[in-house]
Amino acid sequence: MTTPPTKQRLDQWLWRARFFKTRTLASTICRKGKIRIDSAPQRKAAASVVPGQVLTFPQAGAIRVVRILSLSWRRGPAVEAAALYEDLTPPQERLKTGLGQRRAPRGGRRPTKKDRRAIELLKADQVTT
Repeated sequence: MTTPPTKQRLDQWLWRARFFKTRTLASTICRKGKIRIDSAPQRKAAASVVPGQVLTFPQAGAIRVVRILSLSWRRGPAVEAAALYEDLTPPQERLKTGLGQRRAPRGGRRPTKKDRRAIELLKADQVTT
């Protein structure tokens, strides 16, 4: 088993921690200067990060603040990725944007023939009243 790296590229870490779907997206955010490492703006995707640093960056309409806990050799499952960082984002920001919450299923099931008949009866009652 290999030992984890001591430092890592910023874009690689963001991708491996599953903050961005592709490494290209992570490096684009870096090049635009939207990421801060320990409150210092960073424009290079190749900037080195080490455990203990705090990253601040926009994601999904919110400002994320995370502390790097460890580095990884690969982009693993979500449980493994969540162990790479500690989320320092203020709770009110998480609630406002819905970060960390599961989405409700859309629409449910299709109406059956019986359901459609009931809907048509309701519509007919609304028209007559």
